[in-house]
Amino acid sequence: MPLGSFLGALCSSFLADKYSRKTAIQVASIFWIVGSALQAAADGIPILVIGRFVAGICVGIASSIVPVYQAEIAPKEIRGRVVSLQQWAITWGILIQYFIQVGASFTGGGPDNPEQGSAAFRIPWGVQIVPGAILFVGMTFFPKSPRWLATKDRWEEAIMVLANLHGNGDVNHPKVLAEYQEIEEALRFEREEAKSDFKALMEPRIFKRVILGMSIQMWSQLSGMNVMMYYIVYIMETTGTGSPVLQASIQYVLNVLLTLPAILYLDKWGRRPSLLLGSFGMMSLLLIVGALEALYGEPYYTSKGPLSALSWKLQDGHDDAGKAIIALSYLFVCTFAVTWGPTSWTYPSEIFPTQVRAKAVSLATASNWLWNCALAFAVPPLLWYINWRMYVVFAAFNGAAFVHMFLTAPETKGKTLEEMNDVFDSGRPAWKGVPKGSRLDALQQEIADGNLKVAGPTFTSLEKEEPRFSHSERSADSV
Repeated sequence: MPLGSFLGALCSSFLADKYSRKTAIQVASIFWIVGSALQAAADGIPILVIGRFVAGICVGIASSIVPVYQAEIAPKEIRGRVVSLQQWAITWGILIQYFIQVGASFTGGGPDNPEQGSAAFRIPWGVQIVPGAILFVGMTFFPKSPRWLATKDRWEEAIMVLANLHGNGDVNHPKVLAEYQEIEEALRFEREEAKSDFKALMEPRIFKRVILGMSIQMWSQLSGMNVMMYYIVYIMETTGTGSPVLQASIQYVLNVLLTLPAILYLDKWGRRPSLLLGSFGMMSLLLIVGALEALYGEPYYTSKGPLSALSWKLQDGHDDAGKAIIALSYLFVCTFAVTWGPTSWTYPSEIFPTQVRAKAVSLATASNWLWNCALAFAVPPLLWYINWRMYVVFAAFNGAAFVHMFLTAPETKGKTLEEMNDVFDSGRPAWKGVPKGSRLDALQQEIADGNLKVAGPTFTSLEKEEPRFSHSERSADSV
């Protein structure tokens, strides 16, 4: 599946730029439905692998384009909250599917029955068809991205979508006209530069953002969170305390609950603090867990060798250390959920110009799935061969992420997508912050005060009322 996700992410921009973000998401849902059906109906490993690959294509497309779509339709004041909903949906999916898998494992006499039927794995894979179908149907009721419509010179539709999203249907609302003006000016500048293909991503001012977006997704994987998600049962087994299945379920619940604060407050406390505090916190927790494993652990080998995934466990009589490791693991999950989890999707989706946004985000998301795939192969041997030292390795990754984000990631909260060029091209070091306020707010106020007149499309095809102004000009009173 990670390989399919990687390829799906790389291909996503072609769909999103040509046919719209909305259509790309619907195409992704079709891949998901087909992939899930193949997995549920598989009569052997080849069909199962094909099904996983096809479903992975959906994951790659959707994880690239959903944040782009969300960022392009959301007001700047709550853009972080809206894009963070993707991460919250991911955590819900993980939690629900986990309990479906646990429940299905008891079918046919349970996992201890050697004659257990195939329903134990067919049910979880078959159920996946339902959310895919809901997504496909549900997207028909959503508008196309106004910024995508603008790139296709469908200005009448673009301003109507803006009006419905931000002006209660009023195309003459000051906020709608201000945002229309910003989008128009930004697109005019980008078209004058004549750069909208992948070559544009190599331009130095854009390339540094591409590297930043890809790095954020890379560090998100190298933080160690997916190690906790995929191998939590094995990690809990090393402590020798309690039920690993129950302990893992607690982690998934915490992942859902602790994503909520980020949804509510990411637009208040900002992206940069989330990245820095998250990296530092996860680094510290992993170092402590590694130290406890080293101090109170001992080698533990089985006849399965590396396939057992375990070569280290806590010594008998150190239950307190085991409980501490479990608690620290939970704190690690909570730290990721409230910081890097939502921010790693929000930040890359908002830092690129409209003409290249889908392409750049597709590369960033492809980076996520490339490292996800690499970890799927690397972590089991790491657990076996270096055991507790693995925590130190991932702690070092978090330390490197902290330094990288401190030096290169400026704050983006409260800025429109069209203002990101000002944020990144100002020459101001990332750690010095950006000026408060937004150009959109000032533009909106000027329009509301009558000091600025903004042109709008004529709506000939949509049979809507023509906006009040036919040319962008400042009124004589404001001169």
